[in-house]
Amino acid sequence: MDHPSIPQHNPNANVHSMEEWTSLSSSVTQLIVDCCCCNDDQLKTLDFSNWRVLKGIEIGSISFQYVETVKIVGLNDLERVVIGKNCFTQHKSSFGKNPDRHFYLKDCERLKELKIGYYSFNEYWVCRIENVDRLEVIEMGEIEEGGCTFKFASLELKSDSERME
Repeated sequence: MDHPSIPQHNPNANVHSMEEWTSLSSSVTQLIVDCCCCNDDQLKTLDFSNWRVLKGIEIGSISFQYVETVKIVGLNDLERVVIGKNCFTQHKSSFGKNPDRHFYLKDCERLKELKIGYYSFNEYWVCRIENVDRLEVIEMGEIEEGGCTFKFASLELKSDSERME
């Protein structure tokens, strides 16, 4: 029986381990990371600029716990980012503070959807979303779960577009 608090393995993921992460082709258009992956304490920065043709990013729950900086910048084909629960955090289903942890989502001209599960990025100090003029959906956490997504972060939304003003 499936329990909602236990992340489910995604057999369709193209990343199941750090080895697969480091050997991922730069021509991939859909990046799907399985649950409980890439929790290597040596991985501190996650910069998606190597994958210039990405259209979608999906990260399974409880992944990338030691990453301190996430950069999703200048991906002009990117349309969707979905991040599961308890990602980019060492304090699962809890929260902490770390001024060295930053999230940047900038200059992704086709991005329409950003969804982040509860308790993800809960230790992050900065959440900057800038120049994503087509962004229609931002979901962070879940009301029913009482999650602490970006609990202590300063949130900045910036755009030159009239649509976002």
